[in-house]
Amino acid sequence: MSDLENRVRVQLRRAGKKSLAADELSRRAGVGKSEKKEFSILLSKMTEQGELVRQQNRKVVLARCVGARPATIVKVKKTFGFARIDDAQQDVFVPGRQLMGTLPGDRVMVRVSRSEGELDEGEVLSVIERAENRLSGTVVRNEYGELEFAPDNSAFAPVYLEGQEAAASEGEKAVALLVQHGDSHRDCRAVVQSRFGAAELAKNCCGAILDAAGIEREFSAGVLHEAEQAAAQPAEQEMARRLDLRGVPIFTIDGADTKDIDDAVSVERTASGWELGVHIADVSYYVAPKSLLDETAFSRGTSVYYADSVIPMLPPALSNGACSLNPREDRLAFSALVSLDQEGEIQKFRFEKSVIRSRVKGVYSEINRIFQGERDEALLDKYREVSDELPLLRELAGILAARRKKRGALDLSSAEAKIFVDEEGRAADIKPRVQGESERLIEEMMLVANEAAATLALEKLLPFVYRVHEPPAPEKLAVLKELLDTVGIPSGAVAPGVLPKQLSALLSRAKEGPYAVAVNSAMLRAMQKARYDDKNLGHYGLALANYAHFTSPIRRYPDLAIHRILSAFCTGVRPAEISRRYASFAAAAAKQSSAAELSAMGAERACEDCYKAEYMHRHLGEVFEGMISSAAPHGIYVQLDNTVEGLVRTEALGEGMLYDGKMQYCTESGARRLRVGDRIRVKVAAATVSTGRIDFVLAEG
Repeated sequence: MSDLENRVRVQLRRAGKKSLAADELSRRAGVGKSEKKEFSILLSKMTEQGELVRQQNRKVVLARCVGARPATIVKVKKTFGFARIDDAQQDVFVPGRQLMGTLPGDRVMVRVSRSEGELDEGEVLSVIERAENRLSGTVVRNEYGELEFAPDNSAFAPVYLEGQEAAASEGEKAVALLVQHGDSHRDCRAVVQSRFGAAELAKNCCGAILDAAGIEREFSAGVLHEAEQAAAQPAEQEMARRLDLRGVPIFTIDGADTKDIDDAVSVERTASGWELGVHIADVSYYVAPKSLLDETAFSRGTSVYYADSVIPMLPPALSNGACSLNPREDRLAFSALVSLDQEGEIQKFRFEKSVIRSRVKGVYSEINRIFQGERDEALLDKYREVSDELPLLRELAGILAARRKKRGALDLSSAEAKIFVDEEGRAADIKPRVQGESERLIEEMMLVANEAAATLALEKLLPFVYRVHEPPAPEKLAVLKELLDTVGIPSGAVAPGVLPKQLSALLSRAKEGPYAVAVNSAMLRAMQKARYDDKNLGHYGLALANYAHFTSPIRRYPDLAIHRILSAFCTGVRPAEISRRYASFAAAAAKQSSAAELSAMGAERACEDCYKAEYMHRHLGEVFEGMISSAAPHGIYVQLDNTVEGLVRTEALGEGMLYDGKMQYCTESGARRLRVGDRIRVKVAAATVSTGRIDFVLAEG
C-alpha cells in the first residue's frame, strides 16, 4: 500500500458513515499537487472494486461503513427490480424508488436490509458502471404524436426516441440502444438499432429478443469456412490410432427431428453386473483451441432452442455433419466405459478415444411403442440389430432410477411445451412435452457418464468444469418451511443443512395429498440455480458429490472444454502439465458458460412466451380449464393443460377476495376459496404477443 493510499484510507475510516467530498478528503489526507492525478486514479479504482461508494452528490464513503456491497442489476420491472450481490446466489429485491434509474447489467453498490418477504430488500447507493443497454421492445406513438419505445415486460415507462421518425414505424418490433441514462427511468433516451417487423408476429418478436440478448443467429464466413475445412479433413489415420468399437452394437436414441446427434449407448450384462458404454461425439478433435471456431463456440456457450428453431453452438458442417453420430457412418467418439454392479453402483471406469458406427438412429416415440408391447413388424425390423440390447438398457435404467431415488435425488417437475409452427411461422398448436420411458432411460445413462467424468477429474487432480448445484439458501428454506406448516406437512427437517433425501421425502409425501402442486412449486423456488464452476461443489438436486457435463459437446461448451482436458489425460499428458495448460481455461469456461446459459434460457423463455401469446390470441373469449399454479399479491396464475400460463388479476377475482400471503385467495369467512392446485375454468381476456403476457378472467358457471 502506497503512502497516499494509506493516508486516504485512514481519513475514510475516521469519517465513518459521513461522506466526504473529494476536495475535503484530499485536504484531510494532505494530498499534494504532485499527487492529484494519483489521488483521482485511486478513488476510481476503489469505486470499481466496490470498496468505495460514490454518491449522487459526488461525495464518497467506505462501502463497509454504510453496509454497501457490489452487485449487478439482473432484472427491472415497472415498479421494482432485482440485484445479485457478488459471490452470492441469492437475489435482492429493490423497490423502484431505490433503483436510481439502473437497468439490467449495471454494476452498482447496494445496501441490503432484512425483509419480511421471501427476499431481502436492497437500495442502490451508487452506480459503478453502466451496461450497454440494448433492449427489445415495440415502437409506439404517444398522445402528442411522438414516437416512443416501449421495452418488453413493461420494464419502465416508454422511452423517448431521438430523431427516429424515419427509422422506425409505429407497431414495429425493434431493438433500441439507450443513449442517455438518468436518476429515473423516465429520463432515459434511446435510438432504434434494428427493426424486425410487425410486433403481433411471434417470429419477429423472437428476432428482437435474441438480438437484444446478443445471441447471434448466423455464423461469420470465417467460422463457416473453418467448420467446413475441419469436417472435410480425412480421419482414417486418426481412426487407426483409436479403440475400434465398430463391432459393438452401439446405437442412438433421440427425437425424430434431431439432427445434432451427440450421444450413443451400448450395454452388456456381466457376471458381476453391467458394462455400460456411453459414446460421445469427439467434437474436441475438430475444434482446435483458440481457433476462430473455438472462440465462437466459447462466446455462444450453448445452442439455443425455441419453438421449432435452433441456433446451434457449432456450424451445421460439424453439428449436423462430421460430429453427428449418424447411423451406418464411422465416427470419432469419446467413450466412457463404465462397470456397474448388480445395484447400479459404479465400480470402475475408463475413458477412451474411440471410433464407432451406430447401428440405428433410435427415436424416443418408436422405442416407447416397443416397450409398450407394440408388435409392428416394420418397427421391430428397424431395431432388429439392437433387439438384445434394448431390454438390457431398460432393465439397467430401472436399477439406476431406483438407486437415484434411494440416495434422495429430488424429483421436481416443471411443465415444458412443444410448440407447433405452421408454414407461415405462426404458432399453430401447443402441447405439453411428455417424457416417456426411453427419454428417462437415456437420461439415466448420461448421468452415469457425467458422474464418472467428474470423479476421474477429482481422482487425478485435473482442472475441470463441474456442474454444481448448491444447497438452498436459509431464507428460501424459511419460506418453504412456512408453506409446509400451512398445509400440515411436518417441516422439522427444513433448516440449513437439510439433506436432499429429507426434501425428497417431503415431496413424496406431498404428492399423496391435495397440495402437491403448491409444494412442488415452493420447492422449485427454494432451489439455487445450477451453474458451472471450476471447483467441485457437488450437485444438491441429484444428491451427487461429483458431477459434470460430459455428454453434449455439440451443443454445450462446458462439455467440449472437459473433453479437451480429458483428451490430454488420455493421451498421456501428466496432470501437473494439464493443470498448467488448462487451469485458467477451465475457470474462464465455467464463468462464460454459466453466463451464456442464463442468457440463452431467458431468451428461450421469452420467445416461447411470445409464441404462446400468439396462439392464445386466436382464442380470445374462449373458455379453458386449468390449474392454479401460483398465487401472488397481484393475482393468481393459471396453467392450462397445454402448459400456457396466464394471470387472473386481483381485481378480476371478485369483491372480498384476500391474498393469504402464501398460496390462496379467499373471502374473510372462508366461504369462497381459490387455492394453488385447484382446477378452475377461465376465459382468455387478452394476449399480447410482443410481451408474451396473457390475461384470464374467471369463467362463469
